[in-house]
Amino acid sequence: MLSIDAIDTFYGQSQALHGVSFDVAQGEILALLGRNGAGKTTTLRAIMGLNRVARGAVRFDGRVISGLPAHKVARIGVTLVPETRDAFSLLSVEENIQLGYRKGSPYTLERLLEMFPIIREFRSKKGGELSGGQQQLMVMARGLAMGPRLLLLDEPSQGLAPIMVNAVADVLSALKRERLTVILVEQNLRMALDVADRVVILEDGVAVDSLTQAAALADPGRVEKHLVVH
Repeated sequence: MLSIDAIDTFYGQSQALHGVSFDVAQGEILALLGRNGAGKTTTLRAIMGLNRVARGAVRFDGRVISGLPAHKVARIGVTLVPETRDAFSLLSVEENIQLGYRKGSPYTLERLLEMFPIIREFRSKKGGELSGGQQQLMVMARGLAMGPRLLLLDEPSQGLAPIMVNAVADVLSALKRERLTVILVEQNLRMALDVADRVVILEDGVAVDSLTQAAALADPGRVEKHLVVH
């Protein structure tokens, strides 16, 4: 479904990605791992059209999408849930979610409330009244309401209380069962390896390793050595 072909990106004169390449099959969950500053978020932003791809190409269903603005990438079925969450603070939880709804999406409000049972408890609250964990669940639901074919999740469990981390993990497990294609950037290694079919590891803007879930679980040190801060 998605092909990242030797992409380079820059922030001003500073190069952030160096020839990053990997593929994502339809129905696969791919975990993109690495230390802070490795290029994970930049990769998601490059796929989404928020960071310019200076060299190389991003292809979705065989079509080159690098160079398209983000709203056009969204229209063809790619959704990014950023780590910044970006809740609409004066709108209710239900209104926040419904703003993301796209006609024909299988993720209706009723279905999302089933997938995110905790949301039912605060569905009438305003977005600005929520805790960080509640906001994270809400923006994940809003992203799914768009009916994406490819979902990009950036650090969904970052800074959350354990009960909210478990809720995020439950949603990821449900998406895995439904075979939704997902690229997951996640610092919680255990959660990532529980759901990912495959792992790609970035280090200093370079894709340094790629391995299956089974290989990662069999040899966790192969992954962990790229995550430890030296």
